[in-house]
Amino acid sequence: MREKGIFRNKVIQTILLSALFLQIGVWVRNFAILLFVMQQTNGDPLAVSMIYVAEYAPIFIFSFIGGTFADRWRPKRTMVWCDILSALSIFGVLLAFVFGTWKAVFFATLISAILSQFSQPSGMKLFKMHLPAEQMQAGMSIYQTLFAIFMILGPALGTFVFQTFGIGVAIAVTGVAFLLSGAVLARLPADHVEENGQQPTTLWQEMVDGIRYVLKSNILTKLGLCFLAAGLSIGLIQPLSIFLVTERLGLPMESLKWLMTVNGIGMIVGGALTMTVAKKASPQKLLVIGMLVNAVAMSIAGLSTNLWLTLTAQLFNGLFMPCIQIGINTMILKHTEGAFVGRVMGILSPLFTGAMVLTMSIAGPLKKLLSLVSVFEMAALLFIVGLLFIVPLLRSQAGSEQEASG
Repeated sequence: MREKGIFRNKVIQTILLSALFLQIGVWVRNFAILLFVMQQTNGDPLAVSMIYVAEYAPIFIFSFIGGTFADRWRPKRTMVWCDILSALSIFGVLLAFVFGTWKAVFFATLISAILSQFSQPSGMKLFKMHLPAEQMQAGMSIYQTLFAIFMILGPALGTFVFQTFGIGVAIAVTGVAFLLSGAVLARLPADHVEENGQQPTTLWQEMVDGIRYVLKSNILTKLGLCFLAAGLSIGLIQPLSIFLVTERLGLPMESLKWLMTVNGIGMIVGGALTMTVAKKASPQKLLVIGMLVNAVAMSIAGLSTNLWLTLTAQLFNGLFMPCIQIGINTMILKHTEGAFVGRVMGILSPLFTGAMVLTMSIAGPLKKLLSLVSVFEMAALLFIVGLLFIVPLLRSQAGSEQEASG
């Protein structure tokens, strides 16, 4: 009955519908730009890598700043304006095409990625404001399942739009999707303005307060270390998955799509299953189970030379990945005061992404120095290290809840 109650919550309906439009826009944009740049540069690796730089660099530079501003600003207004500005940047790229400047596509990704660092923490604040604590985990399950669905549908959608209609229409579809997201968010209740007698603080003071808040919280500090270990692990294997297909299984590289499809299906099913057990399992337990199963699945995937065994490992990886995502997000929201949600997200997210990009940059040389199997086993070991930071939280669950309420 709780899930039904969530779907009757108009704020959650609005956030999910907005996320649907955003996912359409983001996936059409990402794949259309990737294929377009490949086409324009004859597959120049530097040009392709710059797309990923434009996507990931803002997370380092703007995540903490964006999270701090998200705590300062009204969440509804922030999200609506971010969608409008993203749409305007997209339509600006269309205008650049008229004057023959195709390289402006990089700025479409860059500007949208920057704005998302302000918008995403505001979305988490709305979850915190409008969902009762007992519905938080189920709400995050629904939200993450939507993202998992687009991991399968998104690449196909982006590729179809680009190949059928071209880059101009793909960019236009992205801009319209962002505008529709903003229009949907306009339905949200007006932002609550808190009146207090506190002295106004500077941006720098609020950023320092956010760092102190995380360091003072045993739970958030351990989550940060878990984030760091998981990021290091995923960064090692993400660029090397193609070699599981070509080296370990002896199949053509196009067969990678089957591993990705199985993983995506697992994430959709896993998200739905997590939603059904959300009221029975604590987020700490979900996180521990997810980390443990993913460590085992990574290890098996690296060792396997059998297609069905590798596919099974990928399926279990996908099935239990939502446990990690939902467990972490739920713990952050449950154990963070509303006034600090943006800053906490802004501190923890770059830890994960920064660690991931670091090991992505050394994954290739490590494979040459050691072996593909060694790198995958190293990644599995890093997940176990991350797990060790979370296990103590299972024993102190009751104390953690007192910390959150106090």
